[in-house]
Amino acid sequence: MATILVAEDEKNLQLLIRAQLKPYYTVLTADNGEEALAIIESQHIDLLIADIMMPKMDGIELLRELRRDGFGFPVLLLTAKQTITDKREGFKTGADDYLTKPVIYEELLLRIEALLRRAHISAEQKIRIGDVTVDSATYTLSDSETVVSLPKKEFELLFKLLSYPGQIFTRNQLLDEIWGYDSESSEDTIKTHMNRLRNKCKPFEVFQLLTVKGLGYKAVITEEAGNHGTQA
Repeated sequence: MATILVAEDEKNLQLLIRAQLKPYYTVLTADNGEEALAIIESQHIDLLIADIMMPKMDGIELLRELRRDGFGFPVLLLTAKQTITDKREGFKTGADDYLTKPVIYEELLLRIEALLRRAHISAEQKIRIGDVTVDSATYTLSDSETVVSLPKKEFELLFKLLSYPGQIFTRNQLLDEIWGYDSESSEDTIKTHMNRLRNKCKPFEVFQLLTVKGLGYKAVITEEAGNHGTQA
């Protein structure tokens, strides 16, 4: 069972979040950033939920300290603010996701599940679909007959799409997550990389990279692969 730390100074909200998560996860709580940091330094944490506005050490300061010290587990920030400027600061500091108050608990659970799944995929470094292996240690796509080496950005784009088969990602999402929020790259960059990827992935029939008109892109596992797509 994954261990989640909730750093929230508003006691009622802290207790409510804990009650919602407790059936599914081991839940620890902290009343401020300093207390959260002490807990993290003394035991294993799989995911942190942190309010931005906390006494002694706020969520951004806590996140900055954690990333500087090499802690790589997912961090979901809670905020009463909805401006892109505030979110940009959190993402640039190392946040993995945001949730705006008031908290919708079903959405919180879905976001936690997605973050933990993504962290597992990232840690394991490989995706297997049938006899095809996507290996982030070597930036290769291979089966028993073919090995294709990909440039870093093309590989990251492919790995992202194959990590969530069937899920549609907008061009802006992919630009932000792979090229970064401060990148000057445009949507044409995504189109170019997708065209190159499709050509390089033609030998591998267990998946397809599709354009969803007006929305973005998704990866689809073909019938030949069945239910054999796994992370390893």
